[in-house]
Amino acid sequence: MERVAIVAYKPNPGKEEALRALIKKHGPVLKQEGLVTAKDKFILETTDGTIVEVFEWKSAQAMKTAHTNPKVQQMWREYAAVSTYTPLNRLPEAGSLFAHFTPVN
Repeated sequence: MERVAIVAYKPNPGKEEALRALIKKHGPVLKQEGLVTAKDKFILETTDGTIVEVFEWKSAQAMKTAHTNPKVQQMWREYAAVSTYTPLNRLPEAGSLFAHFTPVN
């Protein structure tokens, strides 16, 4: 059964473009590794510059496999170098009944 992931990355100072470049290659790597569905992902931006990525894992097992996949692990290290993972409830938009974001893709 598929699982939807929603992840928020707050760019480190001066790393906004590096984060955007990394997000562009994230989906293709996950697809090459057979971990996500063919559905298009959403990439959104909050008012404070945080980037939100929404994508669909193929299954709970695919999510587990990502934790041992060398290519995915490398990407996660790259994310850590340019951003901070941010809980969704800390996004400025999270306090609104209808959260609105700026589309990036």
